[in-house]
Amino acid sequence: MPQSVRQIRRSAKRLFRWCCVKDGLDERRARKAIRLVLTRRRRGYIPLLSQFARLVRLERSRHVAHIQTAKTLSLGLRARIHSQLQSVYGEDFGADFEPKAELIGGMRIQIESDVYDNSVQGKLAALERTFGILPGGR
Repeated sequence: MPQSVRQIRRSAKRLFRWCCVKDGLDERRARKAIRLVLTRRRRGYIPLLSQFARLVRLERSRHVAHIQTAKTLSLGLRARIHSQLQSVYGEDFGADFEPKAELIGGMRIQIESDVYDNSVQGKLAALERTFGILPGGR
């Protein structure tokens, strides 16, 4: 009889808390926990690992900014943006830069579920919503 979803979530949270130290997730502990679960192969271990991976992914997304820009930024500008984000979000904060020509101009920053959109594409989309224009010209 498979474990209930509630039990699996509870077990995954317990496993995740064990992998966390005072400042955040300890990757060595996480790897050790995964190896332990894989070697024991107890009932419901695959959904448990799936739920655990989800928690790890959420934790990592809290410490990385996904930054999209219309053009590739210089290394100096990237370093300045990264240092400003670190001053707000903490020293262990990373930045992932991605050029995306569809933005036309400006920048879009996503940190966890927070999105800061100062791109031309974002402003045009907001303008379309204001006037009730549907995408595709309908």
